[in-house]
Amino acid sequence: MSRTRTLTTAFALGRLAFGAALLASPARVAAGWLGADAERAPVQIAIRGVGARDIALSAGTLATLNDPEALRRWLAGAILADLGDVVSTLLTPGSVLPGNARWGTVALGGGSALAGAALLATVDR
Repeated sequence: MSRTRTLTTAFALGRLAFGAALLASPARVAAGWLGADAERAPVQIAIRGVGARDIALSAGTLATLNDPEALRRWLAGAILADLGDVVSTLLTPGSVLPGNARWGTVALGGGSALAGAALLATVDR
């Protein structure tokens, strides 16, 4: 297995695990990001939606490991999703977010977007 394929698989499995955790335990996993609001049932609907999105992005990435053109599209989708999380959090007033949620999201989402971009740059053309 090539290094790029191994790293892309690890990237997708990490996203899959995070998505599954958001689906299984939305309040617990999202509390650091959304604070006490993560306990609210309507908020958990959106959290589970993000979890499902991450599972879908993972499944698409894993399913296209042998198809560079399709894989590039799935990685680009993951990058856009991560950047959307970062921008959405930055647009939210800091006064309503817990502790370091803003910068934690920038680090996690931004780091994931950068990792995805690095992988995208190495996919065989």
